[in-house]
Amino acid sequence: MRFGRMGLWPDLRVIIDTNLNLTESTNSTCSSSTVSPILTGTSEGGSDIMSQLSELSSGSVSVVIADADVMSAHLLAVELARGRQDISVVGVSNDSVEAIRELEKRQPDIALINTHLRDGQMTGYRVLQSLPVNCPKTAAIMMIPVCDRELVVDAFRGGARGIFYRIPALKLLSKCIRTVHGGQIWASNQDLIFLLGFLAQLKPLRVVKAGGGMRLLTPREAEVVHLLAEGMSTRELSQKVGVTEHTIRNYLSNIYDKLGVSTRVELALYATAREDMSSS
Repeated sequence: MRFGRMGLWPDLRVIIDTNLNLTESTNSTCSSSTVSPILTGTSEGGSDIMSQLSELSSGSVSVVIADADVMSAHLLAVELARGRQDISVVGVSNDSVEAIRELEKRQPDIALINTHLRDGQMTGYRVLQSLPVNCPKTAAIMMIPVCDRELVVDAFRGGARGIFYRIPALKLLSKCIRTVHGGQIWASNQDLIFLLGFLAQLKPLRVVKAGGGMRLLTPREAEVVHLLAEGMSTRELSQKVGVTEHTIRNYLSNIYDKLGVSTRVELALYATAREDMSSS
């Protein structure tokens, strides 16, 4: 999966919860501590658990859980539903095929997906990648067993809006769900360090030297470059030039190819350097 030219996410807002202490120390690495069982006295029959879940679930934030272990998933669902009027678990799945089908059917607000499902290691990412097509309005939270750089980065690359370490901080899961449902990102400091490290390894930002490339542009394309250098957004460019936003994107694509740049920032730097040269 590739990043788009416009970056990872527009208007990214990140929640760093000061109470999200993943270790007992003051650093930001993840803990491997254990927690007590979620629920006691629950029947071993899955139908009994789902019957209990059905009675408890009536909230406004709908959630589908995908987890490898049947009992664990059901207990997690019951725990989320009990006493929380704003969260409703509407489905539980255990393998990727079942999860994709359930998500498409339910169209929940939140998909809570474990990295490992019953049909294989990392199959939770298959479910994650299906969401943009099958459930475009569903926000995903990946449940990751350990604080692992590749698992975290691939979750965000796949479109996850939150990373949740279920073992050390299970009591914060409902808060995580509400945060992501509110349009924000749930991530620890270490998650962000992983993500920033990954971004730093990508193709670095180029300050392209101004040259003769501008003569390759049409008058309209040159106008778009000038306006973009002034900081206009795609919508503002569309209104100023008098064409659709789709047409502006086509202009930008053509401009990128002609000038040998790949982002709006590089294009703005190119235009600024050209203006500096012209005024000197």
